Amino acid sequence: MLLIHCPYCKEDLPELEFSYAGEAHIARPENPADLDDEAWRDFLFIRSNVRGIHLERWRHIHGCARFFNAARNTVTDKFLLTYKSGLPRPSDDTLKELAND
Repeated sequence: MLLIHCPYCKEDLPELEFSYAGEAHIARPENPADLDDEAWRDFLFIRSNVRGIHLERWRHIHGCARFFNAARNTVTDKFLLTYKSGLPRPSDDTLKELAND
């Protein structure tokens, strides 16, 4: 079973407690009404879908119900770290160090 650390509850809990909420740190459009159809499509659906370290949003649906961010290796499915929403993106050097541990 995959365990995910909730940075708010400070517990490692089964993945069934959580829900994936998409890619993290996406720049939201300031004026969505000003976007043409192609730009709106790109914002809603086009994601990086990387092989390796991916920054994601998760929600602790069966606990505190809060959103948080996670760095997860999509090849190994290992969570490298989780951190509260609103905090800055970890540096590439930090992510590489975590991946090598």
